[in-house]
Amino acid sequence: MVNSNKKSWSACWTRTSSSTLLLLMIPLVVISGFVSVLGPKSSNWVSMSNFTKWNSSSLTSSSAAAEGDLLKGISVLSTPNDDHNGVLGLRSNLVVLDNKNNVEEAITTSAYESPLNQSSSSSSPLTINIEADDLSPSSHQEHNTTKEEIITSNSDESGGEIVVSLGININESDHEIPPIIRARRQRVYTKLERLEGSLIRARSVISEAKIGNQTQDSQYTPDGPMYWNPKAFHRSYLEMEKQFKVFVYEEGEPPLFHNGPCKSIYSMEGNFIHELEMNSQFRTKDPQKAHVFFLPFSVTMLVRYVYVRDSHDFSPIRQTVIDYVNVVSSKYPFWNRSLGADHFMLSCHDWGPEASSSVPNLRKNSIRVLCNANTSEGFNPTKDVSFPEINLLTGLTDGFLGGPSVSKRPILAFFAGGLHGPIRPILLEHWENKDEDMKIHQYLPKGVSYYDMLRKSKYCICPSGYEVASPRIVEAIYTGCVPVLISDHYVPPFSDVLNWKSFSVEVPVSEIRNLKKILMSISPRQYIRMQRRVVKVRKHFEVNSPPKRFDVFHMILHSVWLRRLNIRVRDDL
Repeated sequence: MVNSNKKSWSACWTRTSSSTLLLLMIPLVVISGFVSVLGPKSSNWVSMSNFTKWNSSSLTSSSAAAEGDLLKGISVLSTPNDDHNGVLGLRSNLVVLDNKNNVEEAITTSAYESPLNQSSSSSSPLTINIEADDLSPSSHQEHNTTKEEIITSNSDESGGEIVVSLGININESDHEIPPIIRARRQRVYTKLERLEGSLIRARSVISEAKIGNQTQDSQYTPDGPMYWNPKAFHRSYLEMEKQFKVFVYEEGEPPLFHNGPCKSIYSMEGNFIHELEMNSQFRTKDPQKAHVFFLPFSVTMLVRYVYVRDSHDFSPIRQTVIDYVNVVSSKYPFWNRSLGADHFMLSCHDWGPEASSSVPNLRKNSIRVLCNANTSEGFNPTKDVSFPEINLLTGLTDGFLGGPSVSKRPILAFFAGGLHGPIRPILLEHWENKDEDMKIHQYLPKGVSYYDMLRKSKYCICPSGYEVASPRIVEAIYTGCVPVLISDHYVPPFSDVLNWKSFSVEVPVSEIRNLKKILMSISPRQYIRMQRRVVKVRKHFEVNSPPKRFDVFHMILHSVWLRRLNIRVRDDL
């Protein structure tokens, strides 16, 4: 009986205590609810901040490569000795003006990225629902909010505004709207933000193209080992054709500006300036629609007309560049907005890097299109462009293009050139008139045609002169001769797209004495493959007037386009 009573009492106590606990818990829940409702208003900032983090991470996943490694297959050498392996990407250089309020910056970034960072079509509005639990309890009670929405309205192609609004149900009598809600109740996107949004989409589709199906092109579809990633390159090129716009500053008078040589070793300066200014596809007269801004001065013309010959005084050239940048930066807002990061200049003259140093931000931030693409002298492949040096004596390529088949090339290697720079004396010392297979000359014998020798040779030797670039590289490609690059610190043109190792031979200066041994070690089968690839890539170096798709003019523009994809410019917030 005792045991029975104890069990009965114990069970009764358990039921009673459970009921008591339940009664005690109810007021605690009620009290905690009041505390949460009447809690500090600073929780609004925390909730919106958390939403911002979620929003940013979830909506940018489709273009993560666009923010870091942009084009893993469209590569650039960080140094000339790096191995591409088809995986190096252009680095992301984000140009953002500082904001004093970090929270404000984070929320602005979210509002900026969310509606535009989509690879899909923008024809339908993007709606993001925020559940009531995502906002602070005080917001629910004080503002009678049950669900919030961020709605992005459609925009037309003519440049209409994109509006983002926070749909909040608010009691008319209640004017204490949380500051962050009031600030973001309506978001109007600027033209610059829309422009940057289109670049985000371009980065995304280029990244997706690397693993997708090849886009077919009725005129030319890149393919083969000459390209690091032909699918990514092709998609990038098509995106450039679809949207890339360049604004050319109209300030300045010829011959220093809007002009350049067209019949010399520096002919690509005048050729590019002329073709860009005459181009209706890429040039825009509206700077608000421009992705990049071109500074149309010719360094060759500055040397010819401003520099005092043999004076070794660069100050007149420097001052001219400084004055020009001051003019465009005071007249337009675009230089100061990005500190020059979305501007580009070009030069095929040796002194191009020197001229760019006149303005610190021109050298540090701007896209410099240089023939003298020497990394030891500050050339930065992640933002600068290697400009092909083409010696157009007549201004045209007539008679230069084409050459015989492999079986009709009896000469192993050929070079003819003067003692220009530190490398050629070494080459001539080891090989001039030393070997019948190696036709190495300082001066060609009378009656011997330079271009005929190129067409009869398997390999054409292309040593650097005083600057790293050499017109012999393009001359070799024009005639179907496999170029042999002898240079230190040189980044070849379009090497963010082209795999130069597949169609050329790179020989360090220290190995010049072993030049024949290196060339003879290449099997006939491998040489035939390289020679055929040279013929295929020739289209990317051809000069046409008017320009043709995928030719040298378009490839230069594409290199600038790639660098522009790697920066983001924002208005001061």
